[in-house]
Amino acid sequence: MKLLLVVACALIDKDGRVLIAQRPEGKGMAGLWEFPGGKVEAGERPEETLIRELDEELGITVKEPCLAPLTFASFPYDDFHLLMPLYVCRRWDGVVRAKEHSALKWVRPQNLRDYPMPPADEPLIPALIDLVGSAAVGV
Repeated sequence: MKLLLVVACALIDKDGRVLIAQRPEGKGMAGLWEFPGGKVEAGERPEETLIRELDEELGITVKEPCLAPLTFASFPYDDFHLLMPLYVCRRWDGVVRAKEHSALKWVRPQNLRDYPMPPADEPLIPALIDLVGSAAVGV
């Protein structure tokens, strides 16, 4: 089975909310919500992938020191096995906008389960709740 390395990023705003993006029509798992990111290309480091993907998908500039690894997901899909490190980013330049997704939403970590996500994204939620969820309760 082919191993696919995809990297994702949880952008966290000053209010402790996490950005999720809705997959557009015409793509696999259309309509589901995900953390922005993408496939790691040959010769590319995961951090380089995120810097490129966040610019392409959201129009923002992220510097490598602002990316912190948090956790990862390992998930067997039917035709490949997905390995997905999740990074956290709290600082970026520019205004987040949907360039490749149907919609974007800023969501409190404890509410992420209210949005249907690909199965590989779901196991990432508890780490985000642990990281920022308790700090955002009562806000």
